[in-house]
Amino acid sequence: MSPARSIFSRFVVAAILLATVTVLGLWLVTERTIDAALNESGREAVDVDLAGLADIYASGGEIDLVQRIEDRLALRPADGSAPHYLLMRPDGVRLAGDLEVWPDLDAAISERGTIAIGHRSRAHARSTRLAPDAWLLVAHEVDPATALKGGVRTVFLVGGSILVLVVAMLGKLSADRLKRRIARINRLLSHPDELASMPELPRQGRDEIDELAANSAQAILRIRGLLEAHRDTTDRLAHEIRTPLTHLDARLVKALETRPDEQVTARLTEARGEIRRLVGMLESLLDIAWSKARFSDRSTLEPVDMSALVTNMCELYADSAEDAGLSLEWDVKPGIVMDGEEAQLGRLLANLLDNALKYVPTGGTVRVTLHDGPVLVVADDGPGIAEADRSRIFERFQRGPDAEGGEGRPGAGLGLALASAIAQRHSMVLECLPSETGAMFQLRREAP
Repeated sequence: MSPARSIFSRFVVAAILLATVTVLGLWLVTERTIDAALNESGREAVDVDLAGLADIYASGGEIDLVQRIEDRLALRPADGSAPHYLLMRPDGVRLAGDLEVWPDLDAAISERGTIAIGHRSRAHARSTRLAPDAWLLVAHEVDPATALKGGVRTVFLVGGSILVLVVAMLGKLSADRLKRRIARINRLLSHPDELASMPELPRQGRDEIDELAANSAQAILRIRGLLEAHRDTTDRLAHEIRTPLTHLDARLVKALETRPDEQVTARLTEARGEIRRLVGMLESLLDIAWSKARFSDRSTLEPVDMSALVTNMCELYADSAEDAGLSLEWDVKPGIVMDGEEAQLGRLLANLLDNALKYVPTGGTVRVTLHDGPVLVVADDGPGIAEADRSRIFERFQRGPDAEGGEGRPGAGLGLALASAIAQRHSMVLECLPSETGAMFQLRREAP
């Protein structure tokens, strides 16, 4: 399993991202909470200060209030939240305080708000009307709590990094464990023959993956049992049919040994040909069924040197092509290897070549090419195949027209069907492509 495409690696990355986002979210919420608490505390401090000064005015009058404001301005609080005051008359006469301009706050309704102090600072402020001729404004600078926020950031940075690291480690350990368990199921599915040496699997697992593994193994065992029963039945059927045909052929041979007249000899020879055709058709049907039954079983596939196989097959058929008055050409790139069954791939190519040699008229040419992919092409300059028949010819008992457009040459119509079944067995596609002249068959990898 490729790590870059592993779903478990994605789970680990998702867990890390979720932990990171969670830590960042908690940090933002914490900072917002600190800001809200500091703002509320600042507003409460302003209210307390304003209430105290109002009491002083009520008990000591304006002179006592002015003195108290000057005393408070002379002292700087240890927490750094400097207070600011402004006592003035409605006509704009300033009586006390360090603020010069009355802000946009209505003293008649004791309005509160945030005002600017200089160019960089801001303060919580509240105004009130002490008397018809006296307005009081109290403001406390907003405490940024830089040190507190810095400490919180440090805690979240260190703690969050540890949390993300722990999540990554636990996620990696869990993902590796799940990956090993899933890999075991994949091995069983891709190598079903290994089940033969396994003990009986439990019906109930510890969790869903164990249950999946047990059910998958049981399903494979059931399918194998069905395939073995099907194979046994077809083998028995083939034996029961092939045996009497073989005996019948032997009797015909003995009848021919008696040297009957020419007409009887011709009929007996024709009967022997029909018997051989029936036996060949039976074997082809069994091969097609065998290839389809092992469609997803790749346990018996081994590296096959396709370059050597195609070259040897072409050299073997070169003499047959020459005897038929045809030209066989091949262009094979060396070093092309693929997983497969060499005998089956050889039979696939043989069926394609037999098909080409059967339909190409005398003087024609058959061309075979093999390139990377692998991509195998068998093309000829024969009569070709109609577009409507290009997919139908891979069906069983379908026979193409001969060069003259007649009923078709001798054959059971199983050669291309068998070739297609072998291609599917090897996860490849055999198709008939359009061409300017003749027929063109291409064998290529099946698209993922």
